[in-house]
Amino acid sequence: MRHNDQNQAPVLEALENYHRSGELGFTPPGHKQARGADPEVRRILGDAVFHGDVLASGGLDDRRTRGNVLQRAERLMAEAVHAEHAYFSTCGSSLSVKAAMLTVASPHEKLLVGRDAHKSVVSGLILCGLRPIWVEPAWDPERHIAHPPSAEAYERAFQEHPDARGALVTSPTPYGSAADVAAIAEVCHRRGRPLVVDEAWGAHLPFHPDLPTWAMDAGADVCVTSIHKMGSGLEQGSVFHLQGGLVDPADLASRADLLGTTSPSVLLYAGIDGWRRQMVRHGHDLLTKTLKLAADVRTEIERIDGLHVNDADDFCGPGRAAEFDPLPVVIDLRELAVSGYDAADWLREHHHIDTHLFDHRRISAQLTHADDHDTTDTLLTALRDLVRHAPELRPAPRVDVPDPAGLRMEQACLPRDAYFAPTEDVPLASAAGRIAAEMITPYPPGIPTVLPGERLTEPVLRYLRTGVEAGMNIPDAADPGLSTVRVTAEKTRN
Repeated sequence: MRHNDQNQAPVLEALENYHRSGELGFTPPGHKQARGADPEVRRILGDAVFHGDVLASGGLDDRRTRGNVLQRAERLMAEAVHAEHAYFSTCGSSLSVKAAMLTVASPHEKLLVGRDAHKSVVSGLILCGLRPIWVEPAWDPERHIAHPPSAEAYERAFQEHPDARGALVTSPTPYGSAADVAAIAEVCHRRGRPLVVDEAWGAHLPFHPDLPTWAMDAGADVCVTSIHKMGSGLEQGSVFHLQGGLVDPADLASRADLLGTTSPSVLLYAGIDGWRRQMVRHGHDLLTKTLKLAADVRTEIERIDGLHVNDADDFCGPGRAAEFDPLPVVIDLRELAVSGYDAADWLREHHHIDTHLFDHRRISAQLTHADDHDTTDTLLTALRDLVRHAPELRPAPRVDVPDPAGLRMEQACLPRDAYFAPTEDVPLASAAGRIAAEMITPYPPGIPTVLPGERLTEPVLRYLRTGVEAGMNIPDAADPGLSTVRVTAEKTRN
């Protein structure tokens, strides 16, 4: 039941009032409502960007924020998505998930974490000094893809580590496969432990029943969403939501304040606020049309020789995912004998189409409520042309993907300890057996293959070497070309 007027948009309304009242700021930002911005920048960006860039306090609201502009917007968001509390972040879900982790566990304490977590989670482990207990994803050996860990996997991890302070699961994945969040929450709550869901790819889930279950509805305690991914907010706009009594709201707000910026972007707040109102008003209808569009696109792609669209039959079932989001249109290129890296580059060069994800055998075209038949017809035309030109892209470079056992390495020390240890760069060929001091992350989707503190193995190094040779992008490595790997320095022997 709604108690607040969801037609309101407090941030947008306050911004409109700011301009209507003719406020004159002798404060940051220094461009002073575009007047000081470079003319060429104004020409390219437009003045609206600068007009929306005001101080959150002492601009949008008064110096003591007595208008409660942000707080009112957050209350409306919480109510709209069935949470008890909502917190806006202008530093992306990368910050939000770190705040949630720091609230659930303290330095040196254990946290159960799915090993398919985003690099932002690993960054949180490094910053916070938490002790990760890795929970293995559900691995599909035929398709070489990981789905979220099962509730049974979390149950086993808690049995082995009953002192773990809570759990974190990523759902849905960037490929659209979702966990049984309700079952994982039950595993946690039976022990009085909270569940954090990194639902960065699921901001749209509360607004349509034919999508995977929204984490708050499934009983999660904290849920992190990226409004810019599947919503229509601006890049870096994120919200984290809270319910239940296992996580203190004041503690969560304090951790977010500890990590966040003291100069939040009102532009991002406005984007989040307006998106929430848009979804409450029109979300069901917009997403109904998008789901129909996605179904049509999937059918048409499946008719193109050499292309296969992964669907629920591919991704869901025993030993795989629990639910499936069809809006990331994941296209398997194995029959086409073209790598996802080459296909993505070709589509950008020849059709100016940027794909959402790409790996050694797949590309993904992310659909949202912003798409229509014009955009998808352009996509289909490009894909048909890709197939015609596939012989030019063959043979697909070989990428030596290990089996699940071969992908996993010993966590020889805490990620924090390895990251801050004295380091040295060693040739890739001699790195096996050494302890990694850096993350090595194929991007996108940003799930680290190597974590600080893991003892490197030949199968993983071979996978990364052949991946880079095939076109894999690993921007966070000290040497993105992987001629060398950063490892902890060995003690000098006398």
